[in-house]
Amino acid sequence: MLRIVLPKGSLEAATLELFREADLEVRRSSDVDYRATIDDPRIIDVRILRPQEIPTYVASGMFDLGITGRDWIEERGATVESLATLGYSKATSRPIHVVLAVPADSPFNSLEELSARDGVLRVATEYPELTARTMAKAGIDAEVLLSYGATEAKVPEIADCVVEITETGRALRAAGLKVIHTLLVSHTELIANVDAAGDPQKRHAMEQIKSLLLGTLEARTKVLVKLNVAQDNLQAVLGLLPSMRSPTIAELSGGAGFALETVVAKSEINVLIPALKDAGASDLLEIPLAKIIH
Repeated sequence: MLRIVLPKGSLEAATLELFREADLEVRRSSDVDYRATIDDPRIIDVRILRPQEIPTYVASGMFDLGITGRDWIEERGATVESLATLGYSKATSRPIHVVLAVPADSPFNSLEELSARDGVLRVATEYPELTARTMAKAGIDAEVLLSYGATEAKVPEIADCVVEITETGRALRAAGLKVIHTLLVSHTELIANVDAAGDPQKRHAMEQIKSLLLGTLEARTKVLVKLNVAQDNLQAVLGLLPSMRSPTIAELSGGAGFALETVVAKSEINVLIPALKDAGASDLLEIPLAKIIH
């Protein structure tokens, strides 16, 4: 029976949507309630807390399972077991980057160049531990200033540069900054308490939940294609069809041809369906998928 902690804030909506699609819908009395439930016999307690705190809580054993970013695992120095990388962030399927950014007109274009700078470097960041370790490793004398938000606005009056997260870099560029170094590429991760993961019963439940989440994420990128094709056009159609393994082929009654079905990448479907029709396929169906479990 698992105690689970999910992230509040920027990852909250995407995480709750993933759990809903995985048939693990999170229910709570209001959008600001920190306590929740999931109608599943494997889960006895659900909390929604800040992702910055989750690695520490999972490492300490307060929760068995949690979702947070690799950035916060590294920042907290938490000893947890990573069960899976989950391909989503607050707005896209891309990871976030923890980057060092300086004013766009700065003469420095790399961490190495910055290390040759004279004087103490003032760095504003929400990641003081990760930043301090990076600066020390680079041999930079730095004063790390803890930021509670609007970090990019603190250059140049309060700080010389910032360590900040970005998905695209657009907000940093809009603030007149340029990225000169990436400290960390951070994915969302499913993490477990080390002791809980070593318990056979809890580990089995964790693996089952992991399969549901990963299967749901993979299904977002694929669709099922079904079609009919005459014997004369079968090889041409098969030549166009990608497949997770190989297409399923069934002969139609009366020798009218064949029914085919296969799973294909959703990103390719707009090109594939017209090409299949041109090759002689008919009765084409594109069907969304809920989960793909290997």
